[in-house]
Amino acid sequence: MSWQAYVDTNLVGSGKVSKAAIIGLQGGVWASSAGYDIPADEQKAIVNMFKDPSSAAATGVKILGNKFFVINSNERSIYGKKQADGVILVKTTQAILVTEYQAPIQAGESVPTVEGLADYLIGVGY
Repeated sequence: MSWQAYVDTNLVGSGKVSKAAIIGLQGGVWASSAGYDIPADEQKAIVNMFKDPSSAAATGVKILGNKFFVINSNERSIYGKKQADGVILVKTTQAILVTEYQAPIQAGESVPTVEGLADYLIGVGY
């Protein structure tokens, strides 16, 4: 399966994620939903958050200029919220899944979808 297919089918296609991208830990976007073009500086900031997840709460997560307040962060996952919408970032062996959900989708619906794909990718070495 192509990286774009993971975004289109497993994430956005699930109906539990509104926008998604897969960025490499070494930089670069592997795939993204239409119009979800995360700038290089924001990609770098996301990768760096996983080096010190506790710092994410102080800075928040910024994606396409929108700032999300971090409500949970650890070595694997960072969850953020902005009003009724949210962001879920999950690190795999070689990449980070960057996803957003928008109301009426709720975190409880989106998290298992994103974390499940991350588990699969880790299991196959990515």
